[in-house]
Amino acid sequence: MEHLSTLNRYFIKYKWHLILGILFVTGSNYFSILIPQKIREALDLVHDKVMTLKDVPAGNPSEMYDELGGVLLQFALIVIFFAIVKGIMMFFMRQTIIVMSRYIEYDMRKEIFEHIETLDQTFLRMNKTGDIMARISEDVSKVREYLGPGLLYGINLVSLFAMTIYAMLQVNATLTFWALLPLPVLSISIYYVSKLINQKSLRIKQQLSTINSTAQETYSGIRVVKSYVKENQFVDFFSDQNEEFKNRSLDLAKTEAYFRPLMALLISMSTLLVVLVGGFQYYQGNITAGNIAEFILYVNMLTWPVTSIGWIASIVQEAESSQSRINHLLLQKPAIINTNEDEYNLKGDIEFTNVTFTYPNTGVKALDNISFRINPGERIAIMGKTASGKSTIAELLTRMFDVQQGSLRIDGRDIKDHNLKVIRQKIGYVPQDVFLFSDTISANISFGADTDDVETIKNYAQYAAVKKDIEQLPHQFETIVGERGVTLSGGQKQRVSIARALIKQPDILILDDALSAVDTTTEQQIVSYLDESLKDKTAIIITHRANNNLNFDRIIVMEDGKISEEGTHDELIHNNGFYAHVYRQQQVQQIA
Repeated sequence: MEHLSTLNRYFIKYKWHLILGILFVTGSNYFSILIPQKIREALDLVHDKVMTLKDVPAGNPSEMYDELGGVLLQFALIVIFFAIVKGIMMFFMRQTIIVMSRYIEYDMRKEIFEHIETLDQTFLRMNKTGDIMARISEDVSKVREYLGPGLLYGINLVSLFAMTIYAMLQVNATLTFWALLPLPVLSISIYYVSKLINQKSLRIKQQLSTINSTAQETYSGIRVVKSYVKENQFVDFFSDQNEEFKNRSLDLAKTEAYFRPLMALLISMSTLLVVLVGGFQYYQGNITAGNIAEFILYVNMLTWPVTSIGWIASIVQEAESSQSRINHLLLQKPAIINTNEDEYNLKGDIEFTNVTFTYPNTGVKALDNISFRINPGERIAIMGKTASGKSTIAELLTRMFDVQQGSLRIDGRDIKDHNLKVIRQKIGYVPQDVFLFSDTISANISFGADTDDVETIKNYAQYAAVKKDIEQLPHQFETIVGERGVTLSGGQKQRVSIARALIKQPDILILDDALSAVDTTTEQQIVSYLDESLKDKTAIIITHRANNNLNFDRIIVMEDGKISEEGTHDELIHNNGFYAHVYRQQQVQQIA
């Protein structure tokens, strides 16, 4: 119960649901205990009356039969009343404890989701999406079963056992001893079997996470799978994963299958011992015939609680396993922490000083002791080959990662001392890997700002040169783009992302290879907006192309994480280095 103890804070939060639930469970069991007692009284009454009939003159026992019938009817009505009250109590105990478990389930899912949002890129890159999804869905559901049915029947078990054993001891201690004799054996069996159930449940959850990850990756990359005609291969792979899940589940089911007949056998032995020992006690005059029937009813009342011990133990063990995975997730601390809550604008003065950065999850050194400065209002191009460190600069500026060595300052202040929300709100960032939500185009564009004004959205779509494309779609701006924007072309997704960044009216704009999938005319249309509306804003265009049409103040050329060249277009052409080589190659290709 070590990991489940972290749930105690929820019991405090919903203490009235729990307290009332315990009271209703206790009340329900109290009336359950009264029913066998009334039946015992009725049977003893019948027994006594039957014995009395021997002394009644033959031929006229009708008055005694009428009296006996009336008394038995009273007993029947009382038993029915107790059963109705018990049913009402059972209804309310579910309305308190089960409802409490649903509230806690809601709180847990919300807490986990919010916590994952705070975690940095290192954690998200090192953990599979399917595994994270399994924790917020499957694991939370298993914990809810413990908080709801598991807790409910656990309280019911303890309450009913205490009341029943007390009632049995009030009748006859010897008969109580023999009736409960098989239970210690059952308890020891539960202890050992529960350990096996816990181990096997954990292996099942691990395999389920693998299945979720496989399915998620397949669906996300379905176009690649189809284009390479790998459907059958993925089906076979997924079938193997499912086969392993099935085998582990069957292994757990076999363990439970051996366990439950054992419980039924031990419970049946209790009934047999009650009849056998009870007969001797009745013969000796220690108990009445009604007491034997009363004990049989008590044993039958304990049948489900005792049977449920294994089920409850299984739920607790699975919940313990699931909660340990949830706790491990919640104990993950974000490496990037906001220490400033001030609100302000950015001027756009950016300075890298001897910055070195290595990705924690791969160990790849992306930047190696780079230094440069961007003045407010400048338009800078960062160019280089693939994996030269261009995108890393953008990720450091938006604090997706923190600088490891050296310093990064914005407006003269270390980026770690800035308000993280201000940094991300005031920087318009279009990443290289464009992502659109499965929503309308309008919602994807307005995602960048707190507005849903239709005309504003259309204007920024025009600035990003995507308005005409959108208006040709069946539902125009209300078109659902599908998962990750699958219904749009690569160029359209890039331009919708640019519109999403521009509508923020950022102080600093970063386009990470965001113009790679657009033609020259469209590119010039976007650039003209940047020239007019963002002329006083700092703009960083990350590209792998040499383009003089964008009117850059300076161009920084990256190579193997270092700055190999820096200057204007004319200066770099004159230096006859990497930039000049790429530019001339592009000119030849355009002529060809």
